[in-house]
Amino acid sequence: MEKYLNQGIKPLIEQFPVLGDILNKYDIGCTDCTGGSCLLKDVVAIHNVSPQIEADLMYEIEKAIYPERDVVKRVVTEQDLQEKKELKYSPPVKQLVDEHSLILRWLDLVEDVLAYIQVDSEQAWQWIAAGADFSRNYADKLHHSKEEDILFTYVDQSLEIIQVMYEDHDHGRSHIKQVYKAVENQDVELAEKHLLAYRALLREHIKKENEILFPWMDRNLTDTQVGQLFAQFAAVNAELQVDEKYRQFVLEVEDKLKKQVS
Repeated sequence: MEKYLNQGIKPLIEQFPVLGDILNKYDIGCTDCTGGSCLLKDVVAIHNVSPQIEADLMYEIEKAIYPERDVVKRVVTEQDLQEKKELKYSPPVKQLVDEHSLILRWLDLVEDVLAYIQVDSEQAWQWIAAGADFSRNYADKLHHSKEEDILFTYVDQSLEIIQVMYEDHDHGRSHIKQVYKAVENQDVELAEKHLLAYRALLREHIKKENEILFPWMDRNLTDTQVGQLFAQFAAVNAELQVDEKYRQFVLEVEDKLKKQVS
């Protein structure tokens, strides 16, 4: 199996088409990736599946590649289960996860803010404009720049999952550009289209990072690299100093909408 673990997943699926079906069965969508630069071992390592699923997956893959062999499934121990029980992040990566939480809080408000146009159009457009500013300067300039300019440089950036993250960021920027245009023209339809698309994109993007990419990267960072990341993130935070401003923005919208409902 060693030689196959170090081969690209797309050529392997072409050679053994059943591998695509096996990966899809475990919600690992390599068949839909455009580049296919991940090695088979990367695909297995990056996706934060349970020890039992990993054992089942590798058993099925090996059986597909070597149908003539009497393949033995790895026995999952209690220690394996305990190690995978809880997602734990290093301090700098946990900082990114916490930033995700604030971004998700804003995304959770988007639909209600759009509906609020029917109640108080002026206030709703102010929130939409402020939300676009939040997305551009907190979610993108602060948060995504930490990922693109710092965190992602610690791994092979040709990996498919990293390329997908870059693409997601670019698509998000395109949506926010259209939201600014909608605010300028007070175009409700345009605002709704791109805010809801942005919300769907970011929710899925954050899930992939929190549950797949970040745990995998954390497992491969040395203590020295964790310290470097922490210092680099602190420098970005000190330069931009936007965290409290945007935290207050989200809190204000949450409170006002809550009072409106009650």
